[in-house]
Amino acid sequence: MLKVENLSSNYGRIEVLHQINFAVSAGEIVTIVGSNGAGKTTLLRAISGVQPIGAGSITLNGERIERLPAHRRLQRGLAQVPEGRHIFAPLSVADNLALGGWLRSATQRRETLTQVYDMFPVLAEKRAISAGLLSGGQQQMLAIGRALMSSPKLLLLDEPSMGLAPILVDQIFALLPRLRSQGITILVVEQSAYAALAIADRGYVMETGRVIASGPAADLLNDPQVRSAYLGLTSAASPHEARHAYESSHES
Repeated sequence: MLKVENLSSNYGRIEVLHQINFAVSAGEIVTIVGSNGAGKTTLLRAISGVQPIGAGSITLNGERIERLPAHRRLQRGLAQVPEGRHIFAPLSVADNLALGGWLRSATQRRETLTQVYDMFPVLAEKRAISAGLLSGGQQQMLAIGRALMSSPKLLLLDEPSMGLAPILVDQIFALLPRLRSQGITILVVEQSAYAALAIADRGYVMETGRVIASGPAADLLNDPQVRSAYLGLTSAASPHEARHAYESSHES
């Protein structure tokens, strides 16, 4: 579904992505993990069209899209949930969701809105209040719901766990297999490597703007270098210890 080849991107004269190559097949959950500053957010922004690229190609469902503006990529089935949510705080929950489906017909918007409210009942309960009054977890649900309103084929999630307590992170990540069952392919960028790899089919590890490792998610979870660098674990650590390290990192 998505193929990125030899992708580079700059901030001014500074190159921050260096010949990135990876792919996502239809029906997969793929995660990109790495520490802060690895280039993960820049990569997603380049794919969605809000960050210019310097070289390389992005292919979605067989079509080259790297020269298309962001709204044309949205029309082709690519939607992003940005880092930090970026909801429209003064607007109501309902208006935020309506904006997400702006390019679709009124009938399509109503149908998808029913599905979003079924998925996130709290948004239905608070549909009339200002989005800025929602809790952090509710705002993340709203950001995901807004992206779903465009009926994406490929959903990009950028750091969905940011600022959330572990129990809320669990709820967000438990949602991803449900979305996949509805025909949505998912690419998630995440600093919390354990949470992301635990629900993914495959993963990529980024460091300083480069992909340095890739493979089945289970293999990356058991890779000694990945466990040490991104999970804070020794190679002998148990799944329980991995979970404890993940929760501790959020609590801190």
